[in-house]
Amino acid sequence: MEGASVTVFVTIQKIYYPFLCIVGIPANLFTFYMICFHKCGMSETAGIYLSSLAIVDTLYLVWVILVDLTLTFWLLQPFWHSHPWCGILGFLQYGSLYSSCWIVVVFTIERYLVLRSTGAKQHFSQARVTKLICLAVIVVSHLASVPLAWINIVSPVNFTVGRENVTLPRCHYRNEVYSTVIVWITTFLSGGIPIVLVIIFNYLIGYHLCRSTNLFTKEELRIIHGRSSRGMLRRTILLLGTVSVAFVVLSLPRFVTYCILRTQYNNENFNRNDYSIAINVAGDLANMLQNLNSTTNFLLYCMVSSRFRRELLQVVTCKAKARELGSVLTHTTMKVYSVVDHKAPQSRGSVNVVLTNVKQTE
Repeated sequence: MEGASVTVFVTIQKIYYPFLCIVGIPANLFTFYMICFHKCGMSETAGIYLSSLAIVDTLYLVWVILVDLTLTFWLLQPFWHSHPWCGILGFLQYGSLYSSCWIVVVFTIERYLVLRSTGAKQHFSQARVTKLICLAVIVVSHLASVPLAWINIVSPVNFTVGRENVTLPRCHYRNEVYSTVIVWITTFLSGGIPIVLVIIFNYLIGYHLCRSTNLFTKEELRIIHGRSSRGMLRRTILLLGTVSVAFVVLSLPRFVTYCILRTQYNNENFNRNDYSIAINVAGDLANMLQNLNSTTNFLLYCMVSSRFRRELLQVVTCKAKARELGSVLTHTTMKVYSVVDHKAPQSRGSVNVVLTNVKQTE
């Protein structure tokens, strides 16, 4: 890359990462609110998985994109270039990365088991079980990221600032066998293995659905798709498939470029910041794609789920609040009249009518 091109590429990254934070963090938090407090046409267990994914993606945006990458491009000396933040930040970054990847994997496997087995469906359809699974994934992910707190080391480095030479502490990669082994394990745990599992189980889900479709006539399928439970399952699988495809497409380039960097260019003399080398440019572009994965789920839900779009429109236009207020007023009025009727004197020949089933219609 020429000097002007390098400057443009660095400037793009300086704008790109703050933009991801400005857009992604509010989008993920709003997605969490929508899934938890509005009926978006998905099952309760799917809502738990996707809301957990929104939270860990928000943490990833904070630790990796806001604290690390954004400050790296905009500040000469970020706070995490000192003890103990150098190790703590690595632990938090990879803990959120593991959590995000493996929630998608576990959700995919769970949907396949639900399709295949009635017993699994009864077991995994319990909200308590799903919450425990998500909590276990997050806890285990952070425990697995503890060794990553020691892959970096703080040491003084000479810099040229303007026309002056300054020496500043820098948190940088520890070039030892321990760090290399841990990084390779992390590369496969956060990229290779999750990508392979997501591809395999999405294929199995599609294969199972195709086989199930061939067992019924068109009229029977019309009746099945009309049932609410089947329709909810179909919408959940569509959401899962969209999230899974986005995860694979955006994460695979990072896995490939990192493997190349750690094999052909894994030496002390290699300058990772030299953008005249094509693999450095490809590696940073792959990083940009993977980091985009933590901000796209809100857009994916809007594109795929009509129910999510409808609920979103009601929230934005405040129709939901008006409907809830009307419901509260109606319910209060019914309670007032029921008290009046209850206190009214009854004649001996009167007949009591009790409502046993009230169904709300829209």
